[in-house]
Amino acid sequence: MKPSKLYTDRPALFAAVEFAPELNVVMAQIRLPENQDRDTHNLGKTTLGRLLDFGFLAGKDPKFFLFRHEDRFGQFVFFLEIELLDGTYVTVRRSVAEQSRIAFKKHFARHQDFSTLADREWDHMDVPFDRAKEMLDSYLDWRTLKPWPYRKGLGYFLRSQEDFGDVFHLRRFANSHADWKPFLAHILGFDAKLIAELYEKEAALTEMETRSANIRQELSGGDIEDAGKIDGILLLKMQEIEKKQALLDSFDFRSEDKSQTKTLVDKIDEKIAALNARRYSLMANRKKIVASLQDDQILFNPDEAAELFQEAGMLFGGQIKRDFQQLIDFNKAITEERQGYLIEERADIDVELKAINGELNTLGKRRAEMLAFLSETDTFAKYRRFTSELVTLRADVQSLQRQRDFVHRLQQLRTDIRSLQEDKVHLQSAIEADVEMKSATADSLFSAIRLYFNEIVEEVIDSKALLNVSVNRLGHLEFKAELLDEAGNATSADRGHSYRKLLCVAFDLALIRAHLGEAFPRFAYHDGVLESLDDRKKEVLISVLRRYTSMGIQSIVTLIDSDLPKRAADQPFFEKDEIVLLLHDEDESGRLFKMPSW
Repeated sequence: MKPSKLYTDRPALFAAVEFAPELNVVMAQIRLPENQDRDTHNLGKTTLGRLLDFGFLAGKDPKFFLFRHEDRFGQFVFFLEIELLDGTYVTVRRSVAEQSRIAFKKHFARHQDFSTLADREWDHMDVPFDRAKEMLDSYLDWRTLKPWPYRKGLGYFLRSQEDFGDVFHLRRFANSHADWKPFLAHILGFDAKLIAELYEKEAALTEMETRSANIRQELSGGDIEDAGKIDGILLLKMQEIEKKQALLDSFDFRSEDKSQTKTLVDKIDEKIAALNARRYSLMANRKKIVASLQDDQILFNPDEAAELFQEAGMLFGGQIKRDFQQLIDFNKAITEERQGYLIEERADIDVELKAINGELNTLGKRRAEMLAFLSETDTFAKYRRFTSELVTLRADVQSLQRQRDFVHRLQQLRTDIRSLQEDKVHLQSAIEADVEMKSATADSLFSAIRLYFNEIVEEVIDSKALLNVSVNRLGHLEFKAELLDEAGNATSADRGHSYRKLLCVAFDLALIRAHLGEAFPRFAYHDGVLESLDDRKKEVLISVLRRYTSMGIQSIVTLIDSDLPKRAADQPFFEKDEIVLLLHDEDESGRLFKMPSW
């Protein structure tokens, strides 16, 4: 449940780090004046957390320094000793060169050195990587995390600098909310099964809607999506095939000649006559409209009339001119409106005439084909024609059958989509009820985590903090950690890096404390824990960490000596046994790896 020792088979280049069950401080001292103002010093305090993660069987990342500089580290073998819940220990052996072949050794004594242990003395040797993770999961026995594996939430207990950007969303999590929100809800005490099921339903719904859209594209643009209509068309096509097949089998086309003649007279000729009559009527109307548009002109000129009245010496000429101008303007307005209607009507007529001409051309071709068939005296020519038509009909039937299959699949998908949508609504309601109940219940796990979280923050910075879980309009959980003002309103203070880091530390510790009675991790690693806080807050935070270690929670923190509160030389901030690793910048002996920086 707690890291106990980290060491290698090359102690001259990497000295063993032995962790205590309580507070463990990794301190980097900046002794050279030229390094005082530098942001990074490459001493290895951050690297330690990455090596712990490597020992906990992190996957291979080509950017990880052990693999990026394999020329330097390829010969290293690392050993991580872990204290288990029952007080026994397991040591994990993992080399850089064969990082996917793991060895395990279970033992009872603390701080062992198995770097020279023969292969045959290991309990399990050369275990494949995936199987090794399963075995380590079994050794750790963090049952409270189930059904998730032990590595899922490890980032909350091994916080690197990259993980202080968000209290809840860790760097190792995938971007998909479905990857981490159900797990986080689970360790906070909510019903994660409901949340995971909602994401599964949404994924299935998206997939079905995509398949439905693809099927509609297959249906020739979606012209027919009614299975009953397709079945009716198929019935008619099959009947026509039977008739034509019977004619071909009997080699007697008299009945078809009779049918063609009747169709030609009763339908095609009648339709052609009706269309010609309609075309004649439309063309006559169009001619009248064109004539009306040309005739709607006002030939009277008021200026000429005014000159004429002046020459004749008539009185009131100007008044008459104004009256005629007003009359002309009035008539112009009426004429323009009338012309607008006429132009629209002409356009409608042109569209209908175009459609009629196209239909007449089609009917004319059909009529010519039928007349040719009726005048055909060669029986074999008719046989060939019927055979061709039969082939076309059968192709149509196959196409319709395929279309009917698509429509049936589409209808089934629509049924499934409706069912999934109903399931989503029920799940969303159940999630809302679960969150409301757990948030309102004083003795729930979530309420305990909330109280511990606020207790830590308020003690350190004298400001209340709220851990909140809500359900958004899509039924998904939203997680927030906020600082509150005196009125209980959220403030923007948590957006600063130092306070956001404090919120992360408080969340991790509150989470572990709330699960102390269960099979749950009992350690927390925080890199650069004191950065950016003022001295009083640093003092209080360390006292909080010490209090939590007295509850059985191991704390591993890294810091730079310049981050320590100012004290007299005879009043050290940490006890000697609390400092498990002291790094410095004077020479290579002060680095985590006793070699030049890379």
